[in-house]
Amino acid sequence: MTTRTPDDRVARRSIEVLLEGQAKSGAIIASPAFPVYRYSWLRDGAFCAHALDVAGEYDAARAFHDWAARSVEAHRSVFEDAIAAATAGVALPAEAMPPTRYTLEGAREPAGDEPWPNFQIDGYGIWLWALDMHTAGRDVTATRPSAVDLVARYLRAAWQLKCFDCWEEYGNGEHASTLGAVAAGLEGAARLLGEPGWRAEADRVRDALLERFTVAGRFKRGSDDDRVDGSLLWLGVPFGVLEPEHPVMRATVEAVRRDLTGPGGGLYRYLGDSYYGGGQWLLLTSTLAWHDAVTGDGDATSAQDWVRAQVTPDGDLPEQVTDHAQDPTMLEPWQRRWGSVATPLLWSHAMYLVAERATR
Repeated sequence: MTTRTPDDRVARRSIEVLLEGQAKSGAIIASPAFPVYRYSWLRDGAFCAHALDVAGEYDAARAFHDWAARSVEAHRSVFEDAIAAATAGVALPAEAMPPTRYTLEGAREPAGDEPWPNFQIDGYGIWLWALDMHTAGRDVTATRPSAVDLVARYLRAAWQLKCFDCWEEYGNGEHASTLGAVAAGLEGAARLLGEPGWRAEADRVRDALLERFTVAGRFKRGSDDDRVDGSLLWLGVPFGVLEPEHPVMRATVEAVRRDLTGPGGGLYRYLGDSYYGGGQWLLLTSTLAWHDAVTGDGDATSAQDWVRAQVTPDGDLPEQVTDHAQDPTMLEPWQRRWGSVATPLLWSHAMYLVAERATR
């Protein structure tokens, strides 16, 4: 494959960071140098596994998916209890729901760690989407269909429940990007299991998005939050909830580009963000580059140039940069609590790598 410079150095380093961040179990750590991120999230890990697939590291991607399937199966009773409760209309506490993050061995986080927003269903949808992408044209191992069915049934039961979003914030508990991940996961389950009925459930989720999560012809963050959010990009590329050319998707992307682009070209998560001051996020900037590379809209090269400009002397990509934080007064409190911004963030490297491959 013909490659370009100076992209190669950052792309090669990104592959190294992803492989170095994979445990023997197959789990992919969120960030090895940031204490509260020394876990494996299905959301982050699934995007990292997809990047490994894109880079040709299929064995590493398969190892992650095998780990995820084993982790799900190890918590089958938790899933079944959550499905039964949701079906019966019984509300369970967040800590009783399937975990958002796992230890690298596939267990729940140990008691005594800083409490974490546990009830997040988007990661499970994103895992099914990534597994579907990984297995296209390949055999699925014998253990996966059982785990896929369990997760699909959980998504069907839980998608109308209020939960934390992909940024691990609650808001009003209803989030467009979460439902987009669920729809993508259910579509993936239909293909993985050869059961079209899951596609009908995905259509129900898509209908709910269009009915309750749009304003002025575009998607909005939540059912009662009219702001845009960088994660809404995923509803087009890569999840395909709507085709990128769909008028609602086009309007959403342009609103993200208009409202969330910061100085130099990085994307903010959403207006009003205060996490580490609310800086510009590398993984979202590369997501926009990915969209623009697929559609031919915008300037994917400039977005990737901005991401490359944030590389540390060690060749790593951080979670965000805070030079133009929305609320600079909130930078120091987060630094005092957790230290410097997470670096490297494997999800940043993953999205850079996927976008870079898409621009070639």
